[in-house]
Amino acid sequence: MAETKRPTSPGAEEILGLYFPVLDHGFVSLVDYLGTDECIERAARVSYGYGTRQRSATRGLLRYLRRHKHTTPSEMVELKFHCCMPMFIARQWIRHRTASVNEYSGRYSLIPMLFYTPEEAQLQTQSKRNNQGRSGEAVEAQIYGEARRRWEALRRDSTDAYTWLTGQEVARELARIDLPLSTYTQWYWKVDLHNLLHFLTLRVDAHAQWEIQAYGRVMAGMLKKVAPLSYEAWIDYDVCGAHLSRGELDAFRTLLKVDGDALVGSAGKLDRAALGEHGLAKREIDELYAKLAAGGPAPDFELDMASAKPPEHFAERFAAAVPSGEKPTE
Repeated sequence: MAETKRPTSPGAEEILGLYFPVLDHGFVSLVDYLGTDECIERAARVSYGYGTRQRSATRGLLRYLRRHKHTTPSEMVELKFHCCMPMFIARQWIRHRTASVNEYSGRYSLIPMLFYTPEEAQLQTQSKRNNQGRSGEAVEAQIYGEARRRWEALRRDSTDAYTWLTGQEVARELARIDLPLSTYTQWYWKVDLHNLLHFLTLRVDAHAQWEIQAYGRVMAGMLKKVAPLSYEAWIDYDVCGAHLSRGELDAFRTLLKVDGDALVGSAGKLDRAALGEHGLAKREIDELYAKLAAGGPAPDFELDMASAKPPEHFAERFAAAVPSGEKPTE
């Protein structure tokens, strides 16, 4: 292989082409990338050649760009992933319309009969406060057991129907129509760094569905390998940072002043009534309290290198799950 002349990231080269398991049958692999942290700096400064700046200067500029939401230079870096996820997660994922996607075709190829089964701890009751989420309380063991029994029966029937229909040479585009949303699909997903960071900010958040958080955490670990300085700035300003509204800032100014080159605090107090006078509604006050209560160490989305698999590991598993002698194609 000829030596490349393009900028490369040692961390990215370490994981390129490795497959990291997610959930029970899913995976994420970084299959290609374009650009590094230094390429963002080059795009921002334009006049500087590659490798002419100290790393500290690169870090300072990238943090400035992230802090002030100058996003165009980060669009110069791209990452291409091969991902496999349950269909219901794919439908959430595709809502991010700023990537190039090519999904496995159930019209062209036979679909492997692999289905997602939540672990017992993840089968939880409906949240009373969040209409689109789970409560954090697992259902009783007997309910989980009955749920698994029903899932398995449904999947057996779906697999039998799909196998029979394709065996009768019914068009695959119709044979697939009653497969459950737990069926695994896969795609190639290419995205620039700016839009990847937006995706990750939403999908590693505790309010996102747990299953898509699992994918977000692995992809964040890959970002840390590809562009560690961009990853650090994203953690500091997006994951662990917080946006303040005009009303929130006005309220804080009653407690904290700039005095020359120092911040000086007053002995005042802001209760809910006082915050309401600054235009904050009850839910805004609740969210402000949550912002200030959050703390602790920053999350570290480190990849588990010991879990990495070669591509053949998943290729063989999916080939074995196709309901005939025909092998799946991408």
